[in-house]
Parts: sequence; structure tokens; C-alpha cells
Amino acid sequence: MQSIELKPIGVVKSPVTDASTINNWGKVTSEIHINQSLTDGLQGVNDWSHLIVIFVMHETEYDEEKHLVRRPRNRDDMPELGIFAQRSRNHPNQIGITAVRLLAVENQVVRVKGLDAIDGTPVLDIKPYAPVYDGVSDSLVPAWFIRLMQGYF
Repeated sequence: MQSIELKPIGVVKSPVTDASTINNWGKVTSEIHINQSLTDGLQGVNDWSHLIVIFVMHETEYDEEKHLVRRPRNRDDMPELGIFAQRSRNHPNQIGITAVRLLAVENQVVRVKGLDAIDGTPVLDIKPYAPVYDGVSDSLVPAWFIRLMQGYF
């Protein structure tokens, strides 16, 4: 399989420096500092209420023995699941994706709420959240996931 090269468009500035110390990302306000050469690409972003941020979880590891099949957050009350049935940070590729609330765009800084990325995280892309593409009205969510996410956001 061919390799893929991606270049960050910016970096996250966040008060969170260790993901294991937080259990409510919904309250976190972060800034995405866009590379100066790409600042013009932010024109029109203020017209949207939410964005999708794609980033590299640069301080995570994937160990197939530990992470391919496991219980979410290692909780005994959760079922054993394959990694592709979870939103764990320990995936084979360290790609994160989160829909966030846009708070402001000022020069090359995009301020958002709810981004589950630590300080220094490389950002690969930003896209506007568009319900016609991104919202699914008939989606199903397993009961274990609802229990797992109580109080998370």
C-alpha cells in the first residue's frame, strides 16, 4: 500500500496538555493557529456555527495486542469491542476528527469549544459542519455508548 504524506495546516493551543486529565471536553475552549500562508483560506468561516476539525493525535500509541479489541476506557461495565467500533484515541492511524462550536476567527486564530485535542496537536484540516452532509437523522447509537458518554460533553 502506498504511503500518504499530510502536512499540518496549523496547531492547537489548549489549556489541556494531557488527555488523561480531562473527562469533559465539551467545556474546553481551544485555539487553532493556522499557518500564516493559509490565513486567506479562513474567509467565510465566520458564517458557520460549527466546524469539523481533523487532527493528528500525536502523543498516542497503537499497540495491536492492547488496542485492537478492548473495553471502552477499560471499564468493566463496557463490552469488548474492536477498535473500529470505538472513538478511542488508540487507533492504528492517529487521526482525530471532532465537530466543534466556532466561537471566533481573528486573523489566523480560530477559537473553538469542544475540541478534544491537547496543546500542540497538529491540525490537518478544517471543514464547515453542514447538516446536509454531516448530520444523520436516522443514526443508531448502542446503549453502552450512551452510558459511556454521560457527563462527557
